Amino acid sequence: MDPVRAIADAVLYEGYLLWPYRRSATKNQRRWTFGGVYPRAHSERHPDDRATMRTECLLEGGADARVTVAVRFLHVVARQVMRDGEPVDELVAGGERHLSWDEAVERELTVQAPGRAPVAIAAGSREEPLPGGAIVRSWEALAGTVEVHSEPVADGVRRIAVEIANTTPWDTEPTSSAGTGGAEREDALRRTFCSTHTVLRTSAGAFVSQTDPPEHLRAAAAECRNEGTWPVLVDEHHTVLSSPIILEDHPRIAPESPGDLFDGGEIDQMLVLNILSLTDAEKAEMRDSDPRAREILERTEALSQEELMALHGAIREFGMAR
Repeated sequence: MDPVRAIADAVLYEGYLLWPYRRSATKNQRRWTFGGVYPRAHSERHPDDRATMRTECLLEGGADARVTVAVRFLHVVARQVMRDGEPVDELVAGGERHLSWDEAVERELTVQAPGRAPVAIAAGSREEPLPGGAIVRSWEALAGTVEVHSEPVADGVRRIAVEIANTTPWDTEPTSSAGTGGAEREDALRRTFCSTHTVLRTSAGAFVSQTDPPEHLRAAAAECRNEGTWPVLVDEHHTVLSSPIILEDHPRIAPESPGDLFDGGEIDQMLVLNILSLTDAEKAEMRDSDPRAREILERTEALSQEELMALHGAIREFGMAR
């Protein structure tokens, strides 16, 4: 896989589902906590849940360089199990248990700088027939804009700005009840750009590190406005990942990692051993909670002894600066 895509996917699914990867786990009752761009009406009542996300970074050289901006996020999908046309919490069909819960689908929008593109996703649903019932997956409409601006800030240097705005209508009445406040958030999440991040690529020139800009560009870098996100270099200087999770420049996925566990800051070995130590009943719930959780379980149980030992640790050599 493209290493840039691997890092971007790790950000996209960070916290999607956490150990012990079961629907009943308390930590999985509040999901999609990173990178949310919420409906404006919800954000006005809950200022910590922003309705916009802004990235600014510097591009040095390449005055005529093409800059391509990809905005990626998750769209919450409600998975409702039906029995004889009635919604139920679970259904056993064909020897498998199916649970009602939420999933997500990936969305991506590409814009050339400078430029503007609408986010316009229609509401919809899809039915998967089962013996004695069905699984109905449905999603709400999303609306918004992505605007990309480019302006000179110094000789041979441009500032690239990306603003993402969620303009999805949302009119749920506010509530002061703790019991229904969670329901209000869940309703807003169905109209939210979840786990939003931005990938900027250029065909020429070089993006400037926001973390460690060169001396002559420090003042210009300090004037860049980043709201709800932080841009880092993910290759030499031609690609930037603007992430809602603070990363260092040139982040990498450990080559020993057997696959995504939705918790990039955690130790793979610990998570793998915890999965293998689950009881049969706990594994069954993990398997039934979410298709991606099932993939994690099946992949983990299939690891060889050599692959498990590779997770124990690694010694890496890095060149010394002279």
